[in-house]
Amino acid sequence: QVQLAESGGGLVQAGGSLRLSCAASGSIFSINLMGWFRQAPGKQRELVAEISKGGFTNYEDFVKGRFTISRDNAKNTVYLQMNNLKPEDTAVYYCKATSETGSGYWGQGTQVAVSS
Repeated sequence: QVQLAESGGGLVQAGGSLRLSCAASGSIFSINLMGWFRQAPGKQRELVAEISKGGFTNYEDFVKGRFTISRDNAKNTVYLQMNNLKPEDTAVYYCKATSETGSGYWGQGTQVAVSS
């Protein structure tokens, strides 16, 4: 089992920045892929960015050039640096860990609100 705890959400004006953190605990040795997803009201949950155990990253087009995903293996923590935030980035952001066997674990989510 893997437990995830997100933090760092909040309210920010358009053009501002936030950094989300996701701390993992439990069977962290089994984690292969870490990712950030988001879900806006009335919409499906969608991938934002992901990072592999080896540090390879993948971003959805709508955040390329604005968001950066990184991981600190010593702290078992993944970060999402969000710059130049837009009102359409408003959503609950979730951290997900995927194990080497394909099992997925979700955090409780953190709210990000961007005002225009």
